[in-house]
Amino acid sequence: MGSTPRSSRRRHWASLLGATALAVTTGGALACPAGAATDVSFPTHCVPPPIAGIPPIDGTTTARLAVDDTTPEVGDTVTVTYTVVAPAASNPTDLALPADIMTPTGKVTLGGAQTGSITVTGPKKNDPVPGKGAFPSFSMTGTFTVTSPGAITLSPGDYNIHTSYILELDTPCTVINPPAPVSETVTAADNLPANTRAIQLGSASGSPGASVAVTGSGFTPGASVTLAGRSGSAQTADTATVTANGQGNISGSLVVSDLTTNGVVAYEGSAWSADLGAGPVAYVVIDDQPVPDGSQKVTTTVRAGTLSMSQAGDAVQLSGVEFGQGGASTGALQTVTVKDFRGGPAGWSLTGKVTDFSGSGAKIDAGKLSWTPACSTKAGSPSTCQAGSAGTVGASGATLASTPDGTATGGEFTANARLSLDVPSFTPPGTYAGVLTLTLS
Repeated sequence: MGSTPRSSRRRHWASLLGATALAVTTGGALACPAGAATDVSFPTHCVPPPIAGIPPIDGTTTARLAVDDTTPEVGDTVTVTYTVVAPAASNPTDLALPADIMTPTGKVTLGGAQTGSITVTGPKKNDPVPGKGAFPSFSMTGTFTVTSPGAITLSPGDYNIHTSYILELDTPCTVINPPAPVSETVTAADNLPANTRAIQLGSASGSPGASVAVTGSGFTPGASVTLAGRSGSAQTADTATVTANGQGNISGSLVVSDLTTNGVVAYEGSAWSADLGAGPVAYVVIDDQPVPDGSQKVTTTVRAGTLSMSQAGDAVQLSGVEFGQGGASTGALQTVTVKDFRGGPAGWSLTGKVTDFSGSGAKIDAGKLSWTPACSTKAGSPSTCQAGSAGTVGASGATLASTPDGTATGGEFTANARLSLDVPSFTPPGTYAGVLTLTLS
């Protein structure tokens, strides 16, 4: 028999490769909610290389998007990985295809707070594809710079499979009804510069209608700055306006008449903002006005209390684990009650640290204990409790709960935490104990 001409062999291989990239499974898009790194499916239109002699075929692609940072700040660079979990293709022939002949490229569509597209590329790498076998999954990566704060959605877009085997061929696949469902969402925050604004008062108290000197620094040069009295978290009617000089310093005075005033603030803009303001600095009005004839002045005193804590118990029993398996030994911290009856502007912080767990001639390192804090605030409390972050407690310690500084603080709070001790698999059998110390400051 005569040999097959080289041009015929080239056309034969090209036809097989073109068909491989286009044997698809038909179907519609699956409805998937927008959220974090979820698989989504969408109708795809794939066009084979002309040399393959195969018409375009519509099928379904399943894909997943993942990012290296779901809470970036404006200006940050986010890396996106586009994984085609199930391409709209399989090998329609009995001929096995070798490894590392595919180079994918694609697009990711941005929506929500920031729009546009990201170019993603993948390495020339794939597992061998057996005859009649499923086309392998592949991944591509790219980056984008966050330019707007808020929720940014990411949807898989068009992709192309370039094959380098006998011939260099492209098989582009496009989303039929763009955009595809959202597979990932990132929430970007404003990257605001640190607020270095600060003010000082010429005195901490005065009679009704007295003028208090206000100086400050760190304001925007040339900015109009409002001086205002505060009563708790509310602004009083006592205000004045000054202009920051070329160095960002201010100097002025504020007439304070409101008897409920307990602080003074200064801020840029039309309303108070912690990002563009300074204070509050404590200031009280001393009511020394004479009592009219035939009147009686009735007074009382509210005495400041203390910052204290109590706990429901002093022992915690964690669940047991099996020798040879180890793992999470879990339990719950005894509830801690914090009472802040001091008054004034100071918040508080409740921290904990733990010793190593000793027993049976061995020990479990303190760094193996982690917690998930929680806290609640009693109704009517001026402050609001904030739970610490979940993570390792260890010998260096971590925050269980806290309240911030403010014009008016105080209240009653409860704090607790889920505990988990990661016990190594072959820790000798026995009872192990460590001491968790809580400090309120």
